Amino acid sequence: MTEIQEITNELIKFRDERDWQQFHDSKNLATAISIEAAELNELFLWKTVADSEKVDSSKIKEELADILAFSFLLANKHGFNIKEIMLDKIRRNGEKYPVDKAKGTSKKYNEL
Repeated sequence: MTEIQEITNELIKFRDERDWQQFHDSKNLATAISIEAAELNELFLWKTVADSEKVDSSKIKEELADILAFSFLLANKHGFNIKEIMLDKIRRNGEKYPVDKAKGTSKKYNEL
């Protein structure tokens, strides 16, 4: 069993013990991801770049864990292999952002 599957299994066990699967449709899982991402962003709101690097790491971990938990549950719901979809996305991004054009710039792929 992979670490990702172990985490997913623990999330499903936690969810099922509370009978929460009924609330975990795709729309609500996607919405939960967005809300948790907003809570992560809130940690950095109105801070300077320097101050944003000093945000309490335990709070960052907590919000990231929430985002990842709902992401893993959404992937599981649709039968997606997280490792496969991540490696595929990295490969596709490599095609959109070739090193010789993208290195050192924040331009979007259609502006390179």
